[in-house]
Amino acid sequence: MRYVVTMSLAIAFLFPGLVASTGLADNIRVVIILSQDAKPYQDLAMGFLTYTSAHSASASFETYSLQGNAANAAELFPAVKRNIPQLLLTIGTLATQTALKELPDTPLVAGLVMDLDGLQKSGNATGVGVEFPIDVQLQWLQRIVPGAGTIGVLYNPKENRAKIEAAIKIARGLGLKLVAREVEIPRALPDALESIAKDADLLWGLSDQVVLSPQTAEPILLFSLQHHLPVSGLTTSWTKAGALYSLDRDYSDLGAQCGELGLKILQGAKPGELPPILPRKVVYSLNLKTADHMRLDIPQSIIEGAQSVFR
Repeated sequence: MRYVVTMSLAIAFLFPGLVASTGLADNIRVVIILSQDAKPYQDLAMGFLTYTSAHSASASFETYSLQGNAANAAELFPAVKRNIPQLLLTIGTLATQTALKELPDTPLVAGLVMDLDGLQKSGNATGVGVEFPIDVQLQWLQRIVPGAGTIGVLYNPKENRAKIEAAIKIARGLGLKLVAREVEIPRALPDALESIAKDADLLWGLSDQVVLSPQTAEPILLFSLQHHLPVSGLTTSWTKAGALYSLDRDYSDLGAQCGELGLKILQGAKPGELPPILPRKVVYSLNLKTADHMRLDIPQSIIEGAQSVFR
C-alpha cells in the first residue's frame, strides 16, 4: 500500500539550481494519500512532487494508496498518526473525506474533489477542484462548434440549480441561448432528451450525478447519434464512446496547483484562508467520426490542438 519518496534530494543533486530558497523549516514531512491508483491520480501526485520538491530541498514525501477501498484506512492512518506530517495531500474524494475525519487538525490540500464548499467549511483544508469555470466551458464550446447558438443542458435541480442560473447569464453574455430541462430521477431522462432535442443545437455535458453517470452515458450517447444532437462529454472516455468532444484536465498541472497551495501552507498560511481553486489548464479530445456523422465542420486549428482525436 505504501512507498516512500525522497524525490527532493534527487532533484537537488541532479539540478541544484532548480531548488529555490523558501525559508522553510528543515525535516518537513509531507504525506500523499491517493484514493486509487488510476493514472490521473498518479499523474497529479507526480506533478505535486515535482513542484514541491523543486521549492523545498528539506521535504520528504510518503505516498500511500487506499486502492479504492475505504477499509484500507484502518491500516494506513495509524501509521501516519505515529508521526504527524506538516502537510497532507489527498487525491480524490475517498482519501479526502477519510483524512478530514482521521486527521482534522493537519493542514490538508485536496485534488480531484467536487465538494469545494465542504473543504472550506472544514476550516483546515483547501484544494483544487475538477470542474472548469462555466465561462471557460462555454467559450470552448463556441470555439469547437461555432455554429451552435442554442445550447441544451439537463440537470438535477437539487445539485445544480444555482449553477444553471449562473450559466444562463454567462451564456447570454457570450451571445448564446441556454435551454435547460430539470431531471430529478434517471428514469425521467428519456423524456427530457426528447424535449431538449427539439430546441438545442448541442447538449452541454454539465457534471451532474443524476444526469451524467456511468449508467446514463450509453443512452445519452445513443440518443445523440440517432438524433444528430452533438454532446460535450466529461472526459476523454466520453469522447471515445461517441461524444463530439470533451474538455479534460492536465493532471500534472493540477498537481502543480496543489503544490502551490501546499507551499503557501508550509510557509505559514492557514489552509482555511486559502480559497479552493479551479483547474487552469484545458486539454480536450475530439471524435471526428461523430462530427462526420453529424455533418459538422470542426475548425482545423481545433483539430490540430486536440490532445486526442478519434477517427
